[in-house]
Amino acid sequence: MEIESDFLVIGSGIAGLSFALKAARFGRVNLVTKKDNTESNTNYAQGGIAVVVSPEDSFQRHVEDTLEAGAGLCHPDAVEMLVREGPCGVRELMDWGVRFSLRKAGVFDLGREGGHSVKRIVHAADLTGREVERALVAAAKANPNITIFENHQAVDLLTEHHLKDKKQDGIHCWGAYVLDEGREVVFTFKSMVTFLATGGVGQVYLHTTNPGIATGDGIAMAYRAGASVANLEFTQFHPTTLYHPDANSFLISERLRGYGAVLKTKDGRTFMENYHPQGCLAPRDVVARAIDNELKKRGEDYVLLDATHLDKEGLRSHFPTIYQKCLSYNLDVTEEPIPVVPAAHYICGGVVTDLDGRTSIEGLFAGGEVACTGVHGANRLASNSLLEAVVFSDRAVKGTVKYWKEHKGKLPLIPTWSDEGTFDPEEWVLISHDKQEIQRLMWDYVGIVRATHRLKRAQERIQLIAKEVEDFYRKTRVTEGLIELRNITTVALLIIESAMRRKESRGLHYILDYPNTDDKYWKKDTIL
Repeated sequence: MEIESDFLVIGSGIAGLSFALKAARFGRVNLVTKKDNTESNTNYAQGGIAVVVSPEDSFQRHVEDTLEAGAGLCHPDAVEMLVREGPCGVRELMDWGVRFSLRKAGVFDLGREGGHSVKRIVHAADLTGREVERALVAAAKANPNITIFENHQAVDLLTEHHLKDKKQDGIHCWGAYVLDEGREVVFTFKSMVTFLATGGVGQVYLHTTNPGIATGDGIAMAYRAGASVANLEFTQFHPTTLYHPDANSFLISERLRGYGAVLKTKDGRTFMENYHPQGCLAPRDVVARAIDNELKKRGEDYVLLDATHLDKEGLRSHFPTIYQKCLSYNLDVTEEPIPVVPAAHYICGGVVTDLDGRTSIEGLFAGGEVACTGVHGANRLASNSLLEAVVFSDRAVKGTVKYWKEHKGKLPLIPTWSDEGTFDPEEWVLISHDKQEIQRLMWDYVGIVRATHRLKRAQERIQLIAKEVEDFYRKTRVTEGLIELRNITTVALLIIESAMRRKESRGLHYILDYPNTDDKYWKKDTIL
C-alpha cells in the first residue's frame, strides 16, 4: 500500500513538529513517529533554550560562547545564523502556545548554564522540552494539513536502490518504507521531500539520558542510502545524571549548577576548580572528564552535587521536577547532596547538511540532533540544541518548498515492500542479547576517555555482531526491535570509525594515544 504526501517528516520532536507546522502552509504533510507523538529527546530536555533576549547580552557574546565550546570546529556562518535568528524562533514557539517561565514584570526568567558568559537560558521551570512538545503536538493535531502516524517505524529511505529502472543521475530520496507496528505491515510512504528529524543515538550506550527511541535511525538510514555523515566521534556525555538503580539515568539539569549547586567528592571536597577556571560551570566535556577522572582515581561509583546551602523554597519552585523525582527515591535535595554520574546525552555530529537543511541526497533534508549543521563543532554549548532545531527547521522549510515546487509530480514507481521468502522471527532470542553487548562495548571502550586499542577491540566485536544482524535481517520479517538493533549496530560502527580517524583530542573526543589538540592537521570535520 502506498501513502503519498507533499512532505514526509520522520520524527516528532521539536525539529519535526516545527517543520511540519510550517510546511503545512504549502502542502500536505505526513508525520511518522515511532511511538506516541510526545516521545522524543525534546520531551526530556530540562534546561531550556539559549537565546539573546536580555539587554545585558549580545549576539556577539552568544556567538563567542558557542565557538569557544565548539573547540575550533564550529562553522562560524552557521553559528552566526543560529544566534541571530534565535529570538524569532522563540517568539514563534510562544505563538504556538509554549509557556516559558516569566518574572513578575513579564520578562523571561533567564537561567545560566555551563559555558555561557551571561544568563540567557529561556525555560519552562525545569521541563522546557515537555512544555515545547505539548504545545507543538497540540498545534500539529489541530492542523488539517498534517496527518500523524503514531507507532510507525521507518525501515529505509526510498532511493535509486529500490528502482527497477535506475536511469537517475545521482542519489534521490522519494520517501521511506515504514513499518506499521500494530498491523506488522510495511507501507510505502512516498513524497518528493523527506525531512529527517529522528533525534539522537543515546541508546548506543549502556547509560544514557535519552529515551528508548533514540537508536540512531536517521543517521543509519541516511548513511545506508549514501548520504555523508560527519563528526560522530563527538558524543556529549551529560556530567550529572542521578545515580540510583531505578532512576534510568534521570538527568539533573545543568541549570541547577547555574543556580549555585556545587560538585563534590563523596568525602565532601570540591574539585572542579582543579580542572577549569569556570569551576562547576565549565563546558560539559570538561566537567564530564573531571568527574570520570575523580571516579577512576578514587575507585568510587559517583560524585555529589550539593545544593543544600541554597534557599530551600527557591530550589523547590525553580526545579520542581528534579525535586519530586529525587524525593520519589527518598532523597530530599534541600537536605542532602545528589549522587550523580555522567551518561551519554547528545551527538554533535550527524547527517551533513547545508544551512538550508539539504543533505547530499536530492530531496532529503534533515534537522535537529540527527543533522550536522556545523553549529556544535566538537562540543555543543548547553541549551543550543532546541534553538538549533527551531532555527534550522525554519531554514529547511524554505529550501524544501523550493525543491518541492520544482519537482512535484515527478515521483517514480516504487516497488511495494516484499517479505517473500522470509519467516517469522522465532530465532529473535538468539540475537536479542546483541543490543546489550553493543551498549556495554560502547560504554567500556568508546566512552568519555578512549584509547586506540580499546576502539579496535570494540570495532572487531561489533563488526561480527553487524554481520550476524544483517544476515538475520535479510531472512526474517522486520520487527521494531530488529530495525532498531540494525540501526544501533550501524551507528556504533560509524562512531568508532570516526573516533579512530581523529588522531588528536578535541572537545568531546579525548583519546589517550593523542592527548593534545592538533590544529595543523585536524581542525576539520570528520566526514564519512
